[in-house]
Amino acid sequence: MAAKKVLVTGAGGFIGHHLVKRLKKEGYWVRGVDLKYPEYEPSAADEFEILDLRRWDNCLQATRGIEEMYGLAADMGGMGFISKFHAQILHNNILINTHSLEAARINGIRRYLFSSSACIYPEFKQTDVHSPALKEEDAYPAQPQDAYGWEKLVTERLCMHYREQFGIETHVVRFHNMFGPLGKWEGGREKAPAALSRKVAVAKLKGEKSIEIWGDGEQTRTFCYVDDCVEGVRRLMDSDFHGPVNLGQDRLVSINELTDMIMKIAGVKLEKKHVPGALGVRGRNSDNTLVRKMLGWEPKVTLEEGLARTYTWIEGLVKARLAEGKPIDS
Repeated sequence: MAAKKVLVTGAGGFIGHHLVKRLKKEGYWVRGVDLKYPEYEPSAADEFEILDLRRWDNCLQATRGIEEMYGLAADMGGMGFISKFHAQILHNNILINTHSLEAARINGIRRYLFSSSACIYPEFKQTDVHSPALKEEDAYPAQPQDAYGWEKLVTERLCMHYREQFGIETHVVRFHNMFGPLGKWEGGREKAPAALSRKVAVAKLKGEKSIEIWGDGEQTRTFCYVDDCVEGVRRLMDSDFHGPVNLGQDRLVSINELTDMIMKIAGVKLEKKHVPGALGVRGRNSDNTLVRKMLGWEPKVTLEEGLARTYTWIEGLVKARLAEGKPIDS
């Protein structure tokens, strides 16, 4: 029996790269598509095509001969990026997702998973560091965070209507701050765990006494390790449940607490210098009631364990960069 053919868009990115490895271990034939190859190790994909999915013809090429598709391609990054480049993000992601979904329909793809985001939730529900955990039905009335959140919410609707009108089995997952090794750790698109790990590693290795933290550091989030993320994605795709569904940890920590955890792992104590910066919402937590009920999913990797793996990987990269005398892009 021939292996099922699967497409992962965004396969050069963080979650997409880890997902490709998981799918290959499960025996799937995988095509990866992205604007770039993975940065830190070769892709496990059977085929990897460099394609700009903002273009319709490239979406048709990417989806040819495919049975199932994971739509992870996106122009995105951490708060410093998504709070600044609104027009670019909205334009690029609308093109990527509308073209990809229509190409999937034309080429007969039966199952389609769309990676949405916790950024779709209304800002008015996230104004306090102890804001209640967000349930899936809290998405409406809508007031998403930034252009990135608006585009994700619109594409969720598009997936729902494609399922209703054309019969594509669409599945929608809302990611809550995924982190781990092999992801962005410098340059402005990295998320908080990677950015803070880089700052701590640089200070430790250069003998510095302090690091900068955006805002007062009391803003709160949950952080989910990438292996747990991939497990949840696979369960959703193989289920009869369409979502949308939260996927994330439900352990709320402040940025200051996250920094303290990373410093403990690194074995250093540094002063936190609080400076102006992009902060996003004041507090965001994931209510995991629905994902437990529908998919039986629970995150297995603790925050401390995931941070230890991530920090160790990033410190190694920082050490190599400093030894070469090359700059680190913060």
